[in-house]
Amino acid sequence: MATAEATVVPPAGHRRWLPFGDPSRKRRLLKVVAWIAGIAAAIVVLQLLGVDVTGWLASTWDALTAIGLGYLVAGWALQTVQTTMTALGWYFILRAGFPRALVPYRQILAAYATGVALNGFLPANIGTFVMLLMFVAIIPTADFPGVVGGILVQKIFFSLIGAFVYVYLFATVEGTFNRQFKLLHDDPVLTVLLAAGIVFLLVVLVRIFRRKLHGVIGKAKQGGAILAHPRDYLLKVALPSFVAWLAKLGVIAIFLSGYGIAVTFHSVMSVVGGNSIANSVSVTPGGVGVNQATNVAALRGVTDAATATAYSLGQQLAITMWNVLFALALVLWAFGWAGGKILVEQSYADAKVKVAEQKARRGEKREAKRAARRPRFPRLRRQGEADERRDDPPT
Repeated sequence: MATAEATVVPPAGHRRWLPFGDPSRKRRLLKVVAWIAGIAAAIVVLQLLGVDVTGWLASTWDALTAIGLGYLVAGWALQTVQTTMTALGWYFILRAGFPRALVPYRQILAAYATGVALNGFLPANIGTFVMLLMFVAIIPTADFPGVVGGILVQKIFFSLIGAFVYVYLFATVEGTFNRQFKLLHDDPVLTVLLAAGIVFLLVVLVRIFRRKLHGVIGKAKQGGAILAHPRDYLLKVALPSFVAWLAKLGVIAIFLSGYGIAVTFHSVMSVVGGNSIANSVSVTPGGVGVNQATNVAALRGVTDAATATAYSLGQQLAITMWNVLFALALVLWAFGWAGGKILVEQSYADAKVKVAEQKARRGEKREAKRAARRPRFPRLRRQGEADERRDDPPT
């Protein structure tokens, strides 16, 4: 359970250059002015070095202002629906898993909105870890494995709907089915061998991950308690998730229209699929750059690259800004300024520790595998040398 006592707070000396937490108002103002002056000086130096920072800032501003205020308001409204509906599903998942803890919905909503906002500009999905640790902190009987189990339940609908998007995009590629049936007709033996290979690979994967799967199910048992009541899951988790997904499509459609890009079911699905791929492979904060590249590829044939880039950048900046403001308002409403500040700071610190621990465990596993493989080669080499000496005739 994440508590104030369990959190290691960095020494104040590590943050002397930050204005936050400084008791002196004069020093806070001086630090803010120093930060502004330092950023301005960095921009000037980069400009002198040939980096067009002001041009990038101007293009960013143009991307934001190229869309009308009405589109922004409509997009923000649907983004709010998406956040609140997804959080509603989380609320019922956690309520079923931890029935004795009567946590109000606004606190679950504030924690989820905080995670969404942080994922907009932090790498490695740290925002998701912050959200989970906030859940652990505000639910008295919750532990981290149980809350992580809730993710498996929450992701069921979104995994299925994501598969639908991929299947749709695959099916709409021109000539896809003709190529598949042509292969079946021209070389049935190869088709059967490919099918058998796929089945064999699936069997091997199931056998490999079966033990891990049992462990995951055990950890997820408490977080996945709502699955014991399918009707509750469908009405309280799947239905709000579906509404949230429709709102997500609406956000994309509104911003596409705002930038003068044709809004069709296919164009919206292309953007959704591209964003899904970008989020799964991106290592940049908020997927910046990767999202733009995938959106340009997804909208090829619908609009030019410059318009697609402006749309992608404009939507990402506008939605990220709104997510931050919305999360800030919710945290103040649910926890107050002092309580919300402490909760988010502690959860963020714990989240960084969790991410570092995961990286360390992965590194240890890779090193253990390398160490397990290393002794084989010297042993084989020594055996080969011994065989050569035995086979060589005496001189």
